[in-house]
Amino acid sequence: TTTLAFRFQGGIVVAVDSRATAGNWVASQTVNKVIRINPFLLGAMAGGAADCQYWETWLGTQCRLHELREKERISVAAASKMVCGYTPKEGPAIYYVDSDGTRMKGDMFCVGSGQTFAYGVLDSEYKWDLTVEDALYLGKRSILAAAHRDAFSGGSINLYHVTESGWVYHGNHNVGDIFYEIKEKE
Repeated sequence: TTTLAFRFQGGIVVAVDSRATAGNWVASQTVNKVIRINPFLLGAMAGGAADCQYWETWLGTQCRLHELREKERISVAAASKMVCGYTPKEGPAIYYVDSDGTRMKGDMFCVGSGQTFAYGVLDSEYKWDLTVEDALYLGKRSILAAAHRDAFSGGSINLYHVTESGWVYHGNHNVGDIFYEIKEKE
């Protein structure tokens, strides 16, 4: 598994792979690791899929209840657990919470067994003033590096862009199909 999110001048990019493993066995190549909590919040999961999906579903319910009670969207900070989103009060925000309860706000996070490979690409190419097109490419390229080098990451890449208007899904990109395309381009 490799999931990532980073802030840039145009909002937030979220990119994840889709491979699930059980030990050394590839259990699935089509797991959706991004949970669409509401039109402005996304959650990314790494680790025990059942626990993550349960938690993110519960969180979506709590966010909706907050919205009904308070007549405003919940803040990203209040909803955080490797959650990112955009609110008028906070702007683009990313939070990471691990299973031990550590909670951190940051501009960039990679999580999962392929994180070191994804960080390698992100650290070398990231700039705050990326264009939306370049930021989406960087997210895709970072997950591709992890999928290529980490046996527990792969399948396809799901790509999202979060802005003040909400999140936009930028497709599912098969790792096998785009690997050589990107290598030729670079």
